[in-house]
Amino acid sequence: MDRIETVKTRVLTVQEVSRYLRVHPSTIYRMLKKNQLPAFRVGSDWRFTVEAIDKWRAEAEQGALGKAEEEQMAEAQTHQADQQAAK
Repeated sequence: MDRIETVKTRVLTVQEVSRYLRVHPSTIYRMLKKNQLPAFRVGSDWRFTVEAIDKWRAEAEQGALGKAEEEQMAEAQTHQADQQAAK
């Protein structure tokens, strides 16, 4: 198994994933409570795989980009309509 595969299958704790995402551990627990993060339990402890977190993050970024594009298009349409109304 090469190094990248080893890192991708690495299992993280709440503390490690909070450092990985650069957020406070309480943010991780809050997101877990709302089922917003891919995770699994080992006994009473939460665990995360780097691969699942990376996939979740990529999907979240795509959603954010999609919303930003929609907002830009709506703003452009509003601006265009305002320009036509001013004529």
